[in-house]
Amino acid sequence: MKRARGFTLMELLVTVAILAILAGMAVPTVELAARRSKEQELRTELRRIREALDAYKRAVDDGRLAAAANESGYPKSLQALVDGVENVKDPKKGKLYFLRRVPRDPFAGEKVADAADTWGLRSYASAADDPQPGEDVFDVYSRARGTGINGVPYRAW
Repeated sequence: MKRARGFTLMELLVTVAILAILAGMAVPTVELAARRSKEQELRTELRRIREALDAYKRAVDDGRLAAAANESGYPKSLQALVDGVENVKDPKKGKLYFLRRVPRDPFAGEKVADAADTWGLRSYASAADDPQPGEDVFDVYSRARGTGINGVPYRAW
């Protein structure tokens, strides 16, 4: 009598168990990689907006943008960075643009339609430890609840 070749039920169960353990170990790694990617995007977008805010302020300080003496020199909204502001030193009265578009907070939910509304705004007059919106936009922060991989709340980035 010839012996049949193939796998026993026990061999198949052991193989499936090993694959399940390996898959279970891979899931947290994939989730961590996705979170790390979102955090990197948040850092990039915060840097982009903050550099645009600083460029706007430098343009005001250089006299290229008109500002009243009692104003801080920062834009009134994030949209002003996109819409552009008239360059008073340009004889053709061209506009200076600081952002192509207002980026979206990567941790903001899809419920917020406007990208500018995904960010928390801090005016020049508010304290750093208690950011409040006001007449200008001095800084932005993430409204996301939660803490980054580095242990710092997203709001404090």
